[in-house]
Amino acid sequence: MQILKKRVFVTGYGIVSAIGNNVEENLNSLRAGKTGIKKANHFQSKYVDEFSFGEVNLSNQELIDEIQFEDSSDLTRTDLFAIKAFQEALKYSGLELNEIANAETALLSASTVGGMCLTDQMYNDANLVIDRPSPYLAAYWNAAHTILLAKQYGIKGFTDTINTACSSSANTIMMGSRLIKAGRANRAIVGGTDSLAKFTVNGFNSLQILSSKACQPFDRDRSGITLGEGAAYLVLESEDVIGDRPLLAEVSGYGNSNDAFHPSSLSEDAIGVCAAMNKALQSAKISPDQIDYINAHGTATPNNDQVELTGIQKLFNRIPAYNSTKSYTGHTLAAAGSIEAIYSILSLKHQELYPSLQCKIPIEPFNQFPIKEFKKDQKLKYAMSNSFGFAGNCTSLILSKVS
Repeated sequence: MQILKKRVFVTGYGIVSAIGNNVEENLNSLRAGKTGIKKANHFQSKYVDEFSFGEVNLSNQELIDEIQFEDSSDLTRTDLFAIKAFQEALKYSGLELNEIANAETALLSASTVGGMCLTDQMYNDANLVIDRPSPYLAAYWNAAHTILLAKQYGIKGFTDTINTACSSSANTIMMGSRLIKAGRANRAIVGGTDSLAKFTVNGFNSLQILSSKACQPFDRDRSGITLGEGAAYLVLESEDVIGDRPLLAEVSGYGNSNDAFHPSSLSEDAIGVCAAMNKALQSAKISPDQIDYINAHGTATPNNDQVELTGIQKLFNRIPAYNSTKSYTGHTLAAAGSIEAIYSILSLKHQELYPSLQCKIPIEPFNQFPIKEFKKDQKLKYAMSNSFGFAGNCTSLILSKVS
């Protein structure tokens, strides 16, 4: 694929997470240092009393009422998050329906859970004597929400669903940018969605990496992740089709790698982490000392946080200001990359840094605290957003302030 010199800008964004039902609410929570991690009200599992979750503060019916979708009868919670965040991103950018349906508009979305939040219903239906497939069957796979969005908005351009575990939606941003730079699309709507599901909660619990308390990224005594849910979408556009739309940030660089070290952990010497960050810097044509802020992957597992800091220390002479916004939302799996890219853009747009919560004692031998308090009036040009998935799927994005 030939890469041209077209610049790629973010002209719209939308988000729903445990700390807010739109971009403004998320921003206010970040500024206030207000976490969304708590006991679940909507998710049903035998583990709701044992673990806290980053649950969205809307029931399925409340989500249906808000999105006012044409046909909401068979929508999963994963679908509902996607539609809500997608709608906000389109509204912010001001894209017209004919621009969305243009063959040069791509749609790239991500999910790991898909319709697996309906596993119980599928199982019950499979044990019934019925003469037709379960109504939940069509919504079960992880691409169902992408197809739903494409049909609803008449999207005719390149469409795909990515599942590279926790780096999934970061990879939609990278791929969308590459399509634009290669002249294969003029714009790309990118992002991801995941809901809490028994499948993922039981799976992470079997790995013994769920924390019994709210996660503590980069704390010496961290004990594991807190699972969350949500969705986020960004509108990416080539510089030559933007017109008078708002410029929120520029996608300046990206890089991905796979260390193939272990199915569920990163190599201790941070081979994949360093490779992804290095490629992103090379793509952006900047040096490490130009990065002003890192939105770290920061899952609060013993392996991830240690390895990420190892990689950062190897690459940077001076560790930049960094945080883990998973301390607000929990780990939203495939949605994490796009949610955290939006948080990085908010830092750049408003020139401020948000505190990383729950870190009381830094990890040795680094002895480096993440951002501890809300900081205004910063001078931020470049932000790096890291997303690292199972099996060493590592992706780093570099976003820059629009002058």
